[in-house]
Amino acid sequence: MLFDYKAVSAEGRMIYGRLDAINLVDLEMRLKRMELDLVTGSVVEHRALFGGRSIPRPELINFCFHLEQLTRAGVPILDGLTDLRDSIEHPRFREVIAVLIENIEGGQTLSQAMDTHQDVFSQVFVNLVRAGESSGQLPEVLVGLTESLKWEDELASHTKKLLMYPAFVASIVLAATFFLMIYMVPQLKLFIKNMGQTLPAQTKLLFFISDLLVNFWYLFLLTPIVAFLIGQFILRTDPRARLRLDGIKLRLPVVGPILKKIILSRFANTFAMLYASGIPILESIRTTQDIVGNRVVKQALQRVEHSIREGRNVAGAFHDVGLFPPLVVRMLRVGENTGGLDKALLNVSYFYTRDVKESVSKAQTMIEPMLTLFMGALLGWIMLSVIGPIYDVISKIKT
Repeated sequence: MLFDYKAVSAEGRMIYGRLDAINLVDLEMRLKRMELDLVTGSVVEHRALFGGRSIPRPELINFCFHLEQLTRAGVPILDGLTDLRDSIEHPRFREVIAVLIENIEGGQTLSQAMDTHQDVFSQVFVNLVRAGESSGQLPEVLVGLTESLKWEDELASHTKKLLMYPAFVASIVLAATFFLMIYMVPQLKLFIKNMGQTLPAQTKLLFFISDLLVNFWYLFLLTPIVAFLIGQFILRTDPRARLRLDGIKLRLPVVGPILKKIILSRFANTFAMLYASGIPILESIRTTQDIVGNRVVKQALQRVEHSIREGRNVAGAFHDVGLFPPLVVRMLRVGENTGGLDKALLNVSYFYTRDVKESVSKAQTMIEPMLTLFMGALLGWIMLSVIGPIYDVISKIKT
């Protein structure tokens, strides 16, 4: 059960938080191990509607960095985790680390303890930590995880920059158009019709759309929401629909190639990190299949794994699926022939990381003028459709 608790620290500070426990006695014992004295505890009746709270990426970055520094300095894992638990302010992450400490004290390794929190530590994360424990290179693995998480954070930032401006402009345009169609156009419609003019086709179309919005505005608001909910239901219940949608995403103009590069960049970076940590190629490819986030790419990677399992070399397997450009396949072939596949994979990761940054920058410079033109054309059509008949009347009066 999940409990809301109020506790007192050794310094007398009041602490509020949530913790999983069997009952109040178990909750009190868990808090004792965290050097906290339970004051009150109550069961949380309902969890969040969309699942548990995720841990922000910056928290994971700080966790990996500080744990790497402590382990490199020779501090035992338990002592290092205890220090981190006491210094982390995020309540949910503090609880997770507290459970990690309990599990390790119960005889589990760090990777085994992390594997019980798959909502916080991904399978890639757990596999890398397990590889670091086996090889005695846990600090080096944690350095790689820190850099990888920073890279993912930077990539997410680039993606947000790409999407935020179009979303903001589109919202403004839709709001302005909705206002004009519902409020301004109906008022001008009566004035223009009283002129007795023969209305041009674009003006008739404008008035028709305006009448639809005025009379059925609720349908225009509800239809996208209903369509979204139906689409989500279909995607969750029909794997083929999700596969087709993922394929369409990769074929979209402008956005599709960038999305593909982002997916392959994530794959190359993770694959390079796994293989460099000593994890076999097949296991590395299998692990990365669940982090690409696209079923078309996932199926291609499954074909790569199958080809390698049947005896095909790495470069040939990636060439056969047609996912990677010839330059990347050549890097893999050279790395495989020279015995430096880990370095070749890191070069592939660097290649895609740089390509993604350049593609996002180019897309931003393209999207801004395209949106400006679209907004100008839309508003210009509305204004000309209204002003055109008025101008014709004024011209006849002058003649």
